[in-house]
Amino acid sequence: MVRPTSIRGEFVSNDQASKVQAAADRELELAEEVETSGQAAVDGAALEAARAALHQWVDGVQGVVVNAALGRVTLIHANGRRSTVSSAELPFALSTPVKPRSDA
Repeated sequence: MVRPTSIRGEFVSNDQASKVQAAADRELELAEEVETSGQAAVDGAALEAARAALHQWVDGVQGVVVNAALGRVTLIHANGRRSTVSSAELPFALSTPVKPRSDA
């Protein structure tokens, strides 16, 4: 597989699999820079297992706080603990659209 090049975090490739692999590789590189290790699952059984675990984890969420302006979604779990997801897209996908004023 040919790895795409990156320009300011945007991958230059039309091949979706190459984009996903390049993003996973970059995350692993970032972990190595602080002397930690990571694990990537981008296809096959490993990806299926990761998705299943994520679905189970998300199904346990008891509350969600969306802050689109900060690009953050906070998940509140049954034990009161919070998990934060930083994303440029997820908060907007979860936000309720502003409705036009009826008196305007």
